[in-house]
Amino acid sequence: MDFKIPLENRGVFYDRIVVMHSETKQCQHCKDDFTITLEDFSFYEKIQVPPPTFCPKCRLVRRMAYRNERTLYKRKCDAPGHEEEIISVFSPNKTDKVFCQKSWWGDSWDGMSYAREYDFSKNFFSQLRDLWKEVPDMALLNINPVNSDYCSITEGNKNCYLIIGGDYNEDCSYSAFVFNSKEVIDCYWLKKCELCYESSECLSCTRVNYSRLSEQCLDSQFLFNCKNCNNCFCCANLRNASYQIFNEQYTKEEYEKKIKEFQVDIFEGREKMKKMYEDYIKKFPRRFARILNSVSCTGDNIEHAKNVKDSFDVFDGAEDSSHLWLTYSQMKDCSDCDHSGRNTELAYECSTLYPANRVLFSRFIFDGHNIEYSYNCHNSSYLFGCVGLHNKQYCIFNKQYTEQIYYDLLSRIKKHMNDMPFHSKSGASYVYGEFFPIELSPFAYNETVAAELKLLTKEEIIKRGYEYQEPVEKKYNVTMVTTSIPQKVDEVTDEIISEVIQCAHLDNCAHGCSTAFRLTASEVVFYKRMHIPLPHLCHNCRHYERIAYRNPLSLWHRTCMNQECSNEFDTSYAPDRLEIVYCESCYQKEMM
Repeated sequence: MDFKIPLENRGVFYDRIVVMHSETKQCQHCKDDFTITLEDFSFYEKIQVPPPTFCPKCRLVRRMAYRNERTLYKRKCDAPGHEEEIISVFSPNKTDKVFCQKSWWGDSWDGMSYAREYDFSKNFFSQLRDLWKEVPDMALLNINPVNSDYCSITEGNKNCYLIIGGDYNEDCSYSAFVFNSKEVIDCYWLKKCELCYESSECLSCTRVNYSRLSEQCLDSQFLFNCKNCNNCFCCANLRNASYQIFNEQYTKEEYEKKIKEFQVDIFEGREKMKKMYEDYIKKFPRRFARILNSVSCTGDNIEHAKNVKDSFDVFDGAEDSSHLWLTYSQMKDCSDCDHSGRNTELAYECSTLYPANRVLFSRFIFDGHNIEYSYNCHNSSYLFGCVGLHNKQYCIFNKQYTEQIYYDLLSRIKKHMNDMPFHSKSGASYVYGEFFPIELSPFAYNETVAAELKLLTKEEIIKRGYEYQEPVEKKYNVTMVTTSIPQKVDEVTDEIISEVIQCAHLDNCAHGCSTAFRLTASEVVFYKRMHIPLPHLCHNCRHYERIAYRNPLSLWHRTCMNQECSNEFDTSYAPDRLEIVYCESCYQKEMM
């Protein structure tokens, strides 16, 4: 039985909903059914918000439509007295004010100067977007870079180029979420690695190429789920092995002679080997999910967690949370949060919190407490609908109030949000309890991470009322087609860095193809040192091909594929995939 009890909280009135069972609802956006569990209802009651009307997947895509990581532009800095060209995630045609990092973090401006009264004749979300356009935004989040200007959402990188979301690296390029690594190119989710190429989800590896899900490996290529291996080639599920090819043992001399036959130092040989590798690793059982040192968890890539549900890429601890993605360093009592960590608690529908306590429907909040519907605010508390504030409290639309007036006005605004909702072009209604509508994002849909999670055509983007960014007109004077690239890197001369190389996709893909690319001198030195054939794709196409190997952020209920087992589980491997998927018990027996 459901019933409501009025609950007074310092002048703010909520409806308290006690639910004795799970409920199935239809998503406002995609129209699919989704379940709100009893645990979910308990969480919503704890933070005093209504249950969501969008399914978890649509909620994530909605947040990611506000996150541009990789689409960088050159534009003028809008700070007073500045005319210099800067690198920014905001395209030059955006009307938002954009300051260079030094100006944004400086004391030459104050977010309180943009304060405004709440207008009860307009809906909340439209008013917030108007404020967002006026308050200066940060061109790029790239903290303490050393010769690493073209990096985004990063800290402490040195001599790096196009590193996204990775920190404390040196001499790395074209990679995302790499940490404490040196000389890696075209990688994804690496930590403490060196001299690696085209590898993903690897830890403490050196001179390891074309590999995935491997740890503490050395001088190897085409590994899958290997640990503490060296001098291995096209192997899967190995532990403590040396000089193996296709999981067969060789002597050192036999090994060195045999791998030359595959000719992976030649482009055509390398591409042939990639196909052989993908076919080969499908023969080996995989664990249904990588959930390590954790209790009562569902999802994938979860470490040191307890009671974390339907979550992905959760590292260094989390507890009593759900629908997390890319979080680290202790999350507790949180739901629908991404790219967050550092002991964040009681957060909901948020992106990029470091850390936060009871922060709701917000993004880019650093050291925040009791904040709702706010963006890019730091060391602040008790904010609602604020943008770009530092060291402030009891503010609404960047205007300061006394504590009592703040709570009284907050109660009226939340009621007004329900009485005058924002209506999207698709017909969805946004009231109190929903994250910002995609239509109001400062970024075009195809510039954001949302496009990686749910790819839409230009026509679909426009039909839904989202912004579409037309590709920058390509005026490259292509001087080399891919068929003219030398097959072996040893045949490449120093003049290659002056060539404009045509991307092999020729813009016939959905990867935001740049149609052409150039090689840097340090990049060529790396390829020659590692005997790696030159790439034939631009960095955008390489990125999309790389992340395509990752499992989706979705779960399916399946049964162990070991014929002698009937264990059931939730897994990110869809039922129609070809991989052999085992429960944890059968997987561990296989690995013995």
